[in-house]
Amino acid sequence: MARLSLNELQEEISADRDILLIQDLDGVCMPLVRDPLTRVLPPQYIEAVARFGDRFRVLTNGEHSGARGVNRLVEQALGPRRDPAAEGLYLPGLAAGGVQSQTGHGQISHPGVSQAELQFLQTVTAQLGNGVRQIIEQISPSCAAEELEQLSQAAVLDNELSPTLNLNVLFACLCPEPDQQRQLQELSLQLLETIERQAQQQGLGDSFFLHLAPNLGSQDGKELLKWASREHRGTSDFQFMLRGAVKEAGLLVLLNQHIARQSGRAPLGADFNVRTAPRSAEALLALAQESIAPEEMPTLVGIADTITSERLMDGNQQCWRRGGSDRGFLTLLQEIGRAFGRTNRVVLVDSSGGELDRPSLQDPELRGLSDPEDPLQLDVLVPGGPRAYVQWFNGLASNVF
Repeated sequence: MARLSLNELQEEISADRDILLIQDLDGVCMPLVRDPLTRVLPPQYIEAVARFGDRFRVLTNGEHSGARGVNRLVEQALGPRRDPAAEGLYLPGLAAGGVQSQTGHGQISHPGVSQAELQFLQTVTAQLGNGVRQIIEQISPSCAAEELEQLSQAAVLDNELSPTLNLNVLFACLCPEPDQQRQLQELSLQLLETIERQAQQQGLGDSFFLHLAPNLGSQDGKELLKWASREHRGTSDFQFMLRGAVKEAGLLVLLNQHIARQSGRAPLGADFNVRTAPRSAEALLALAQESIAPEEMPTLVGIADTITSERLMDGNQQCWRRGGSDRGFLTLLQEIGRAFGRTNRVVLVDSSGGELDRPSLQDPELRGLSDPEDPLQLDVLVPGGPRAYVQWFNGLASNVF
């Protein structure tokens, strides 16, 4: 398959009057880091997003608000003399997998989320903190009290809508060997599953799910953990998320909103959100085909970094287990393009150059990312990582918009 260069993609975008870029954040416009509090957004990138206007939206499993949210990065990048809310410089789009919506002026809403769900989520961070301290004591009994507290605080991300256990700092400090890393992954999964059972006991059994990043797809409604190996650390993020908060559904929400802005009519309904959306990619595609007129459909460009593909043996047969938090929405974006006769594009940015151990686009065979039978076609590769992507993005905003 012949791929496009970034320059060729720019030519396509500049020639299209109705286009929507949908972009992930971590690993795309900023390098991956062990501690999200150390992330930095370039101010030129923020200005470029604003120039795109209605033709750009973010779609991330991170969050807009909170101490670890992307809004703090925007504020830090612009400095105290500027007001991003007044200037419309916050990043517009969906966060927390789709349950946190924000405008460029920082107006945040949580469509489809109940008060009971929010109240339960408020208890999860403390449970993760207590649980990870017990895990650290089990893995490293000699860990000093001060270090124990520092590590547990770094590992628990107190997101409002998606409390997360991030193992990267524990991998680096406590678990250099794959067998130790796999033990840490197993204990972390048990901790999150315990919290999930507590939600079920409170009548919230259909409210939450465990998102594992990166993962190897899903089976029987559960995402499959990618175990650490000599080559890669595998699953590092264990996110306790609201059910329905998946990027595939978020893609359709953003598409519905875009058409409403262009035509004044929301084809999927003004109140359509990820909590009310169908829960399978096939049903989401069918809904789009049933509800959206071909002339209303924009060209879509999906930009992300997290896909996986791992070769496994099923008996005597070889099979591929594919996953990654961006694979679903990129695949649906591709299928929508085929169904509506649009040249939708999938852009993959190399996030292996950050502080985390990831498969690299420098490998011509894309091992760990894709495979020869992969139905997801990667139209544009950005082996230069976030720095190269942001440079191109800023130029695109200046030259085209």
